Amino acid sequence: MAAAAAAVAPEPEILAAFEAAKGFMPVDEGLALYAAAVEAGALGLPLIEIGTYCGRSTLLLADAARAAGVTAVTVDHHRGSEEQQPGWEYHDTEVVDPEVGRMDTLPAFRRTLHAAGLEEHVLALVGRSPQAAALWRAPAGLVFIDGGHTDEHATADYEGWAPHVAPGGLLVIHDVFPDPVDEWTGQAPYRIYLRALESGAFTEVSAHRSLRVLRRTGEGI
Repeated sequence: MAAAAAAVAPEPEILAAFEAAKGFMPVDEGLALYAAAVEAGALGLPLIEIGTYCGRSTLLLADAARAAGVTAVTVDHHRGSEEQQPGWEYHDTEVVDPEVGRMDTLPAFRRTLHAAGLEEHVLALVGRSPQAAALWRAPAGLVFIDGGHTDEHATADYEGWAPHVAPGGLLVIHDVFPDPVDEWTGQAPYRIYLRALESGAFTEVSAHRSLRVLRRTGEGI
């Protein structure tokens, strides 16, 4: 996969849109995600993202979905995760709705997709991840977990969406930080990553800094 990440890249205009979009994913991890999405798209199944924010990584999934003739599905309540609330490091006043006084990243997300011409390739589910997972019934070629960083939220994302990864499909987890110093930002994703490996259902394909790519090679989670 490391070689594939170097060989497979979106068109320059999509990569430029990704770099211009509000968000936190670095370019090299984005390219690794894109390569995984292109590979998974060959299964002819939806590509699912948990944690939309303003659509930075959604652009890459949408472009891969467009090429494969499938749909990118992205799930978020658009009220911001824990570390994006007022008083925390990643709080951004530009995405606060002044009328209700709460974060609302949905307008920024829609502008991001529109500017890149990718709206028709994305299904946006606005709501809580566990609620959406409880209703979802279709298999997925790829599930990308990039939501909340508490154990409660990361575990719910894993338990709700990992079962939908089709045989041979990919489970991608972002913000995997093994060092305990990163307890707030990456230990919960790290723990679900370990759980996926220990389950015997997933085998690691590659690691790109904090991005882990795993393939379903067995049953269960």
